[in-house]
Amino acid sequence: AMEKSHMSMFLLLVAISCVLAKDAGKKDTKETTAKPKLPQTLSRGWGDQLIWTQTYEEALFRAKHSQKPLMIIHHLEDCPHSQALKKVFAEHKDIQKLAEKFILLNLVYETTDKNLAPDGQYVPRVLFIDPSLTVRADITGRYSNRLYAYEPSDISLLYSNMQKALKLLKTEL
Repeated sequence: AMEKSHMSMFLLLVAISCVLAKDAGKKDTKETTAKPKLPQTLSRGWGDQLIWTQTYEEALFRAKHSQKPLMIIHHLEDCPHSQALKKVFAEHKDIQKLAEKFILLNLVYETTDKNLAPDGQYVPRVLFIDPSLTVRADITGRYSNRLYAYEPSDISLLYSNMQKALKLLKTEL
């Protein structure tokens, strides 16, 4: 019986995040990326009244120059785990208020920066970067096999991690 419960726990952990399939066939050619269609809003539903940056490069620049930490959310529109997290994130009044103190970026694609995938490319995952442009790999969620994954039930942990990212800033800079 012990082995069985162990196995179901493992399956649960595997199920909480969508693994990104590396699909070479989906690589866009230069033509299709020349004129990107901008989404209706850069928030993509994570907080329509918040100010979101458009690119990782812009986000890094703004974090450095504003001396605010950067919060990056990797997600996919067709990932149910991403959708579920987005819903609670957008409806959480305290999180939305606290988010104003961050430079914000949500991405539906991976960057070339390997530091943004310390333990793999999966969604949803949330990482914090301080104004010295250091990825805070020490601010983690509760899953040991997906350190930066959060479920809707982890929303208060995400909130306290946001507070932690801001506190670190005050003590270190």
